Amino acid sequence: MTELKFEELLEAGCHFGHLKRKWNPKMAPYIFKEHNGIHVIDLQKTIVKADEAANALRQIAKSGKKVLFVATKKQAKDVVSEMAKSVDMPFVTERWPGGMLTNFTTIRKAVKKMNNLDQLMHDKDFNNFSKRERLQVQRERAKLDKNLGSIADLTRLPSALFVVDINKEHIAVAEARRLNIPTFAIVDTNCNPDLIDFPIPANDDASKSIAAILKHMAEAIQEGLNERMLNKDAQNEEEEEVRNENAPAERKTRPRRPRNEAPKTEVASPAPEEAAEAPKAE
Repeated sequence: MTELKFEELLEAGCHFGHLKRKWNPKMAPYIFKEHNGIHVIDLQKTIVKADEAANALRQIAKSGKKVLFVATKKQAKDVVSEMAKSVDMPFVTERWPGGMLTNFTTIRKAVKKMNNLDQLMHDKDFNNFSKRERLQVQRERAKLDKNLGSIADLTRLPSALFVVDINKEHIAVAEARRLNIPTFAIVDTNCNPDLIDFPIPANDDASKSIAAILKHMAEAIQEGLNERMLNKDAQNEEEEEVRNENAPAERKTRPRRPRNEAPKTEVASPAPEEAAEAPKAE
């Protein structure tokens, strides 16, 4: 995992905050100064908080758990989906379905319905439907895929939530807090960092800023996944060695004869003297 550099964050515009009149006083510890009526974020504290969040995400990925990325704002959609796909994590970038965490069973039913529609569309009898019925099925499938396609593989509640712009995604944050799911987020100067377990003070309105932070998080998650694979391989090797050590030695046993086979008796050959005295046949 590469370290975040001050110059990299500065070039990405991570230090730009909101107007002074829009600020949240609880963000005061992370604000460096005010310039032309705009708050400037202290990037040194951004680096510290980003490293804390990255280490926590690495441990979550190392344990084999899932992190759900949430970002429905236009500037973050493409960046979040790309980064989440690179580390094989679920994400929501279209619309947060209300009750997705607190009413997860209903969401799983909708995903199951989407899978059933897939089977129906691949069935040979699907062509026997009328054109109107086929269009209805295809439209319903497209709608479900747009909203739930990215979480189709999420069979249980995620172990963590990473949010971009907690003011816009306040419903997702509230559901995660209600279920005691750890939250990670990029918080701007107009946000309340106390709502997040691992806040990262940075600009959440610029694509470059979001990409710079998410790249660091994705690298940490990938590192955790790699460590998990190495540990799993090492554990398999140890188990195989123990299995070989405990395996019983092969016993040397006499080959068994078939049940129906009579035992072979050895016939003693005559001595040479007796053979010489025997009368010859005339």
